[in-house]
Amino acid sequence: MPRNPRFIPILLTLLLAAGCAGREAPQAELAADPEPAVPDEPAARPVPTTQHDRFWVPPLYASQEDEVHYYISRLADRRFIDVQGGSEHPRVWYIAAERLGQIGEPAVPMLFALIDTQDQYELMLVLYSLQLATQDPQLMAQTGGDYVRLTETLEQSANAENRAIALEWWERHGWRWQ
Repeated sequence: MPRNPRFIPILLTLLLAAGCAGREAPQAELAADPEPAVPDEPAARPVPTTQHDRFWVPPLYASQEDEVHYYISRLADRRFIDVQGGSEHPRVWYIAAERLGQIGEPAVPMLFALIDTQDQYELMLVLYSLQLATQDPQLMAQTGGDYVRLTETLEQSANAENRAIALEWWERHGWRWQ
């Protein structure tokens, strides 16, 4: 069988990646850190999604409803973020949540459909999206300026309190979508 020289770099790259991925930390290092990781805190440096993934849209993206469904499906994806502000002061941009907030009123009923999610990260972004989306000027004109006012934004520890605030808002204004 003849050898093709252009496959050698690909093979070497795959072997190198497989070798690096299988390494584990020595047991002495693991025992030296007695404190458990805090689940609410993000990793030291959030890793943003690729530029292609950030701007890609589904091929049959025909309506605003399709756009809402697409970004709703991306809320729980922890990689669907952008990081701004440099390495010293990184600021996470939650792409799906921000985009749903920009869409405004059409996203509100779909966001409330997710308010019972058990994924705390997804719930945090649902609540943040609701705060943004309910500030849609046309919706605020109908609600008399009332919108979902969260106590703390983008904090999983505030999810229970923020969820109660959102549900109170829905009790006052949810009839618009029923």
